[in-house]
Amino acid sequence: MTVRSAWLLAGPPAGQTRTDTRLAPVGTMQPEGAMTSRSGVIAGGAPLDATGAGAMRVQISTGRALVQGTAVQGAYPVAVTVPEQLAVDDGHAQFARVDTVVLRILDGLFDTSGQTLARLEIIKGKETATPAAPPLPPAALPLWDIAVPAGTSAGTGGINWSRALTDRRVYTAAYGGITPPGGSMATPGAYAGQYRDNGRVLERWNGAAWRDATERHYVSVVKRGNYNLSANNYTTVTWDGTDAVSEPGMWSPSSSTRLIAPVPGLYILYAHQIWPSGSKGARARLIINSGDDVQMSYIENSGGGQSNAGARPMVLRAGDYFELSIYSTAALTDVPAVYSKAALIWQGPA
Repeated sequence: MTVRSAWLLAGPPAGQTRTDTRLAPVGTMQPEGAMTSRSGVIAGGAPLDATGAGAMRVQISTGRALVQGTAVQGAYPVAVTVPEQLAVDDGHAQFARVDTVVLRILDGLFDTSGQTLARLEIIKGKETATPAAPPLPPAALPLWDIAVPAGTSAGTGGINWSRALTDRRVYTAAYGGITPPGGSMATPGAYAGQYRDNGRVLERWNGAAWRDATERHYVSVVKRGNYNLSANNYTTVTWDGTDAVSEPGMWSPSSSTRLIAPVPGLYILYAHQIWPSGSKGARARLIINSGDDVQMSYIENSGGGQSNAGARPMVLRAGDYFELSIYSTAALTDVPAVYSKAALIWQGPA
C-alpha cells in the first residue's frame, strides 16, 4: 500500500497495521468546529508536491495529511509513502478545462462507493470557454489544479507542466500548533487564542478577527493639499488621511486633527514641520486633549527648508489624543502639504 490511512480499514487481513499508525498523523488536530478538524497537509519538506512525469502524467510526492469527512464521519489521517503517478485525460477538441488532484477517502459506511480506502485521484473539470476547477466530492482534500488546454494529448506534446499546475494545498497542525501559510487568508479561526502564520507575521484569532500576535498600535497621518497660514495665529493642522494605521479608530475624517490612543500605555508622539522661506517666529506645538501643550523648537527666521521635529514619550489613556498646532508671525501662502507630518506609536503598557 502506498496511500495509507489510520482509522479507516477494519479487521484482518486488511485492517490498520502498526505501520499505518506510525506513518499517519494520528492525534488531536486543529479544530474547525466542536466535532470537526481542519483538513490539510502536514508541513515538512515538500509534502504532496506535484511534478510532470510525462506528457499526460502527473506525479505526487510523499507526504501526510488529514482529510475531514462530515461531522459524524470524523477526520481521516493519511500518509502517502511512495510517489504516485496519475494519468490526465486528453484535452477536449475545442475547450480547455481544469482538473483537480485530490486526496480522497472512500468509506462505504458513509458513502455509496462500496469501497473502503484512501487514494489519490484526479477530479475531471468541465470543458468550457471559461474553465474552472470542478466541485469536489465529500472527504476530498484538493492538492493541485491542472490546466488542460484544448487539443492537448501526448501526440501534440502534452501538458506544459511549468505553467499548468496551481497549488491548492492548505495546511493543518496539531491542536494548539501554529498553522503554516496556505489557502485563503479570509478563513476565520475556530477558537480564541488560535495562531497562524500568514506568510509574513504571526497572527492570533481573538474570537472575531485575526490580529498580529504581537500587540501593536500606530498611526501616521498625512496632508494632501497645500495650505495657508494667517499671521500671529496658532492653526491646528487638519490631516487628510493615513499612510500607515493599525486600526481605523486612531484617526478618522470626523476628527481629522486628532491622533487617538486606542488603549492605555506608553506612546511616542511624533511631529515634524518644515518652514518655507518667509516664516518668522515659527513655532510648532503638540496639544494634548485640547488642553496642555508641549512646545517644540523655535525658528526665528526661515530661509526655506528649516524645520521643527520632535518625539515625546507620554503615558496616555484609551481615548486620549494629540494635535499639531503651528504658528508664524508672518502670513504664509501655499505651504506644501508634505511640510507637515505626525505619528502616534504605542510602546507598551504603562
